[in-house]
Amino acid sequence: MEEELLRIFDSNRNAIGTAPRHEVHRLGHWHETFHCWFISREEEIDYIYLQIRSESKKDYPGLLDITAAGHLLATETVHDGVREVKEELGIDISFEELAPLGIIDYSVTTGELIDQELANVFVYNGALSFDDFILQAEEVSGVVRAKFEQFSKLWLGEVEEIQVEGFEINKTGERVSFKKVVTKHNFVLHEQYYYEAIISGIKKLVESVRK
Repeated sequence: MEEELLRIFDSNRNAIGTAPRHEVHRLGHWHETFHCWFISREEEIDYIYLQIRSESKKDYPGLLDITAAGHLLATETVHDGVREVKEELGIDISFEELAPLGIIDYSVTTGELIDQELANVFVYNGALSFDDFILQAEEVSGVVRAKFEQFSKLWLGEVEEIQVEGFEINKTGERVSFKKVVTKHNFVLHEQYYYEAIISGIKKLVESVRK
């Protein structure tokens, strides 16, 4: 299988060429990604949805993460990133249904992996049911939601744990519903400023929708 080719950038966001994915992460090249956060409102409560990364993933297996996310290939535009939602979650939405939160510079080093992303961040705000999700097993093993207010308090340091509810696909392929208490350690530890930017952006979006 041919390795993905990604467009790479300098620290001023100027495109400087392309490189294979493994080299991008080994050398720490800046590259483009697509992040999509799902939110919904039910009985006057705002929720945020998180994917559970598959246990077979090389990076961060089994941890809670962005609802849907992935790399933009060298041949793709930001509009093409919406394919990640369909691939990972089985939900077919259009780019026009997404609200942009802008580009967030995102830099994390884990062992030998140097991940420097220009993250194109979007929010999908819609009526959701867990039954709507058809997961790409090798990428995602489940989906949960948390009250957005509690999610915010967790990442702003106001509480140490929150409750999530959702489902996970077990080893026999069955969908198992659950509720459990989680802490920051159950999440992919994106930079603190990334979570703060997401929370701020979603709060503004939710407030504008209600006006």
